[in-house]
Amino acid sequence: MPTRRRFVRNLGVLASGAAFAPEHLLADPVRVPRLRTPRTPVRIRGRVQSVGRGIGGVALTDGFDVVTTDADGVYELISRDDAGFVSMSVPQGFRVPRSHQGTADFYRAVLPGRSGEMRADFSLEPLYDPDDRHATLLLPDIQTEFAFEMERFHRESVPDLVRSVADYGDVPVVGISCGDIMFDDLSLYPDYERGIVQTGIPFFQCVGNHDLDFEGGSDEASTTTFSGRYGPRYYSFDRGQVHYIVLDDVLWHGAGYIGYLGYEQLHWLEADLARVEPGSTVLVATHIPVRGSRFERDGDRSPGASVSVNNREVLYRLLEPFEAHVVAGHTHENDHIWTDGIHEHVSGTVCGAWWSGDICADGTPNGYSVYEAHGSELRWRYKATGSPADHQMRLYPRGGDPLAPHEIVANVWDADEGWVVTWFEGGDRRGTMVRRTGIDPRSRLEHGGSYLPEHRSWVDPYLTRHLYYAPVNEDHGPITVEAVDRFGRRYAEQLPGRGP
Repeated sequence: MPTRRRFVRNLGVLASGAAFAPEHLLADPVRVPRLRTPRTPVRIRGRVQSVGRGIGGVALTDGFDVVTTDADGVYELISRDDAGFVSMSVPQGFRVPRSHQGTADFYRAVLPGRSGEMRADFSLEPLYDPDDRHATLLLPDIQTEFAFEMERFHRESVPDLVRSVADYGDVPVVGISCGDIMFDDLSLYPDYERGIVQTGIPFFQCVGNHDLDFEGGSDEASTTTFSGRYGPRYYSFDRGQVHYIVLDDVLWHGAGYIGYLGYEQLHWLEADLARVEPGSTVLVATHIPVRGSRFERDGDRSPGASVSVNNREVLYRLLEPFEAHVVAGHTHENDHIWTDGIHEHVSGTVCGAWWSGDICADGTPNGYSVYEAHGSELRWRYKATGSPADHQMRLYPRGGDPLAPHEIVANVWDADEGWVVTWFEGGDRRGTMVRRTGIDPRSRLEHGGSYLPEHRSWVDPYLTRHLYYAPVNEDHGPITVEAVDRFGRRYAEQLPGRGP
């Protein structure tokens, strides 16, 4: 049986360029197409240092091979002229370098001289306190298309992000914009950067299906603009005891896209994970969910090719040895899925239902997810834009859901099976609310119908799994709903009484 480190190259591989046609990929998605073209070698030499001293053990990559620095911080990488970038996996204990646009600065373009050689040096600033405790702000689907939407991002989202960063004080914080930063108009990237630079923290970027150059005839050509501003499409970094990985799971085939991880990316991922101690906490950020559960809620047998990673079994296998979390956006909803021991988080989005209002199609408020690391333990919470951090549910009165006329409803948007939701009447505990699949009443009202919502009339309400129900009398007293998350944090909201 092959070891994990040899797993990718022991997969069956396809040699023909026709393998990139989606029908070939979907027919046998685990057979990763191997399309490594002939290369002109480039010798890259460099040094990683901090305050004049070399840093040993730092990983560098051209997106295929991975090397590490020696005790003096020196490395050498034999790459090729079409590699694009050499990037550094920023190690724990050092600040993430930040460009003047607010983006993480951890890469150099591969631009060899006439000799076929080049240098790529990196300098890091040490953190003076351990980063075992740190936070990551995950921003899925900012997805601005018009000036009106960009203005909302700057007026609503950016001040909220600034407050979240300030709340952490001296705790190190980084950001990850998790794909669909734009809605096709890539000329708006500078306006996105104008927003994130105000947070004062470095932001990493993940490519989404609306961040592409659609005229590109290949997957690589489709990210020319994105990579021109933000560097490699996939990479890693360390904060404290957590290893972070950003992947590109959007494969553009010339006429559309599917969720897929290509051979070169998986080859790199296998080499990158080989440096990580088994059992470590690993957080993988992608744009398209790996599996999701929406297909189950919609009554389909399997997830669609554009809303899931079609060769996800390969990713599951590579992540097996770790305490792995995969975070994604794309579907504009909140969800939690466990598959083969891997926890997949699908996060609500900055733009909600495409800036049509202030909620997603499952009722989750516009917002973003926050991940806190305490050593190797990750805790998370969804942050609703413009609301305090403890705003974690919305209550609907008896009959708010027309399909449950005698029940109250609580939309607890970040809940999973580990949460307990209880209701009280007049201070007396009445019982545990029942989790059921349904449609958020506000989303039904604002998104239902062929002409709603006005700004994006094609938005429809989603079935969601984070609704909680309880039957109450018509003349009930004041009601309190308390939700306790898997970390023991308590949240509460209230409904007024209807009694005499």
